[in-house]
Amino acid sequence: MDRFQAMQVFTRVVDANSFTAAADSLGLPRTTVTTTIQALEKRLNVRLLNRTTRRLSLTPDGASYYDRCVRILADLEDTEATFLDVNRGPRGRLRIDVPPTIGRQILVPYLCEFHTKYPDLELVIGMSDRPVDMVREAVDCVIRVGELQDSSMVARRIGTFQGVTCASPAYIARHGLPKTIEDLQQHKAVNYFSSRTGRTIDWDFVIDGEVVEVKMQGVVSVNDGDAYITCGVKGFGLIQPPRYMVSDQLASGELVEVLPQWTPSPMPISAVYLHNRHLSPKVRVFVDWVAELFQQCPLLSGCTMDTSVNCEFATKPGGHTLRSLIEQHNIAESVF
Repeated sequence: MDRFQAMQVFTRVVDANSFTAAADSLGLPRTTVTTTIQALEKRLNVRLLNRTTRRLSLTPDGASYYDRCVRILADLEDTEATFLDVNRGPRGRLRIDVPPTIGRQILVPYLCEFHTKYPDLELVIGMSDRPVDMVREAVDCVIRVGELQDSSMVARRIGTFQGVTCASPAYIARHGLPKTIEDLQQHKAVNYFSSRTGRTIDWDFVIDGEVVEVKMQGVVSVNDGDAYITCGVKGFGLIQPPRYMVSDQLASGELVEVLPQWTPSPMPISAVYLHNRHLSPKVRVFVDWVAELFQQCPLLSGCTMDTSVNCEFATKPGGHTLRSLIEQHNIAESVF
């Protein structure tokens, strides 16, 4: 029994959730795939998969074996790639994990460009804000915001999140516009809590070169970026998101920037990978490509905004002024 082939067949069955789909992707007869799984279970003396006529599911032993197979196959792939002819370019499966908003708004729209440059790479993209165990889940690279906490990882800074404090015109009409940091104590916020710790993330502002934290009171808390923005647009409270996430809403007038003289402290955006993956050709080309992608946009590169730079993530021209929003929403001028 070819154990490496058996691992490949097993992981492909799990990924495809189908014997037939796995057989098609591997170019094998379905009977061969079925026989291989049966032989593997007999060799290990455990059941790996629960099978019904409609679905497959992993047993606890199967889940454990799958995690180890994915790691072994990824290491084998990396080892072989190191010695292959560099002119062939990187190949194999590349597993990455990114925050949902970065994945949807920045990464996915440009994946065709990456695929054109590296057609032999198969991308497996997870989009989540949850902590990822890169070893157990065999993830090659993650994109994360904030300072790196785990010393076993390598982080390459690829950009910067610049935050913005804003609210909907409807919220401002009801509660007024804060003019000072102290005014925030009279306002409500949409709070964002960490998926990893469950802790609500406090706001901060750079004042005279010092970072000042502000604890906001709120009526709703979320741990999803899209939900956070939606709650702000619907008038649940003030929000403090990365500017790139709300560039469209600021341009359309759905959101209005407040306290522009005091900006939130910037946060680094990093591509993070394991120490033993830093020489992997597939990881290297992805990190280089995504770093270049972020540098093309001033809202993510940390550069000063320049309207001459072509950046689809930048705030569009023609945004609404506070004066026009006063007129649209009958906001009393006294609130300003």
